Amino acid sequence: MIYDCIVVGGGPAGLSAALMLGRCRRRVLVCDAGQPRNRRAAAAHGFLTRDGIAPGELLRIAREQLVPYDTVELRTAEVVDVVREGREYAVRCADDTRLRCRKLLLATGVVDELPAIDGLDEFYGTSVHHCPYCDGWEWRDQPIAIYGRGEVGAGLAQGLTVWSRDLLLCTDGPAELPERLVERLEMLRIPVREERVRRLEGRDGKLQRIVFEHGAPANRRALFFSTGQRQASPLPARLGCTLTERGAVATGKCEATNVPGLYVCGDASREAQFVVVAAAEGMEAGMAINQALLEEELAAQKSSSIPSRASLGGP
Repeated sequence: MIYDCIVVGGGPAGLSAALMLGRCRRRVLVCDAGQPRNRRAAAAHGFLTRDGIAPGELLRIAREQLVPYDTVELRTAEVVDVVREGREYAVRCADDTRLRCRKLLLATGVVDELPAIDGLDEFYGTSVHHCPYCDGWEWRDQPIAIYGRGEVGAGLAQGLTVWSRDLLLCTDGPAELPERLVERLEMLRIPVREERVRRLEGRDGKLQRIVFEHGAPANRRALFFSTGQRQASPLPARLGCTLTERGAVATGKCEATNVPGLYVCGDASREAQFVVVAAAEGMEAGMAINQALLEEELAAQKSSSIPSRASLGGP
């Protein structure tokens, strides 16, 4: 079987695209390895009608709503390799299953680079976060720590003033701040601690204090970090996608890439990395893929309907 489209990644972006394609009566397969970026988060926020929902519950509802569409197939599978062959794509899964499709959509997301701090794993997703837009409201007016250096760390600290004025920037070594940022942090009354961070302490997933190599511990209720991210899958680079300076996949109209027949949506291709944005991009990609398939089908039909010269009595 040749699928109209194989979607790699079963998060909000991939499932949303599958919904659109299924409704367009396209034969679509979603391959998902079951490792969503927000699996550690207690709740997803900013999604109208679903604000505060557990990420796993959101995906359960999405998969359930795909059941009526017999054109959509969901498969637990890790895609490890893809090769473009003419106008089609040959897909290989970790269990050596081989698949083919006319269009390919990557909704593989990104992986956050977690700070190497003893104890962080206990609090990640409950009181340690990477996105203030997703989790800042829950810690409004509370003592918050920011973990990061240079302009990135200072920028995150400045952004968090929307939610709290009790902020502490922890750089875990030299702050690497230009004078203008030092002055800005002083103006905002955000202290900076450059001592090495030894560990995080608390209980039941709730952060209580940050312990440094030297000096007194800092009592904090939450910590936001900015230590970078990377593509969760090597497939975009392997297939020749153009990447931005930030490492995201460069996409054009409706999530199309520079590679023919290849689309990328969700966190892998955008700076605004929100669940609701990923879902919207999935719908856009699904629409664009259906339109591209339709144009190819119309072109093929037109070509087959043109009489040959021989049938017209030509030489």
